[in-house]
Amino acid sequence: MDGIRDVRSAAVAELDGLTTTISLAFHDDPTWSWAFPDAARRQEQYSVFWRFVIAGALRYPWVLRTAGYEAVAVWIPPGGTELAEADEERLEPLLKTLVGARSAEVMELLARFDSAHPSGPPHYYLSLLGTHPDHRGRGIGMGLLRDCLARIDSEHMPAYLESSNPANNQRYERFGFEAVGEFFPPGRESGPPLTTMWRGPR
Repeated sequence: MDGIRDVRSAAVAELDGLTTTISLAFHDDPTWSWAFPDAARRQEQYSVFWRFVIAGALRYPWVLRTAGYEAVAVWIPPGGTELAEADEERLEPLLKTLVGARSAEVMELLARFDSAHPSGPPHYYLSLLGTHPDHRGRGIGMGLLRDCLARIDSEHMPAYLESSNPANNQRYERFGFEAVGEFFPPGRESGPPLTTMWRGPR
């Protein structure tokens, strides 16, 4: 495995680098490519949407990245929220500018994320984990996840995530996550599910 260098909490000034890595990492993701189906416009849309999401998470010191943004992990700590209340009000208008009439379906998808999210016990929530395509296949993303989980284990806290790509489920299982449920984007009930996964405290 390629060494994991200088994992640290990201600062607001690093938002561009964080957004680039997550946007490229999720380009072909089965769930998020459904939400933003125009591949030619997707990176432009992602650069706005993921920047908005990551900026919200930077209220906490749990956006972690490797030294050169090879991999990025966006965590929400116990009791936290992905977006501040004011940003929640901005979300739907933002989606309307990005995907037009399709915004209602994307908002429904986000509502399904919220409905599937466990209400307790308190836990860390892995909102996003991505590896820049130039650095895939070298174990960097999983190395970053290992580092994150070591920090969480030091607090003896559980963790939760939604796997938006079934190809990643086994990777998470190797770190002790277990599938606890699934849901689908609206109108795509025959397609690959999103898998909700829980890891108990260590």
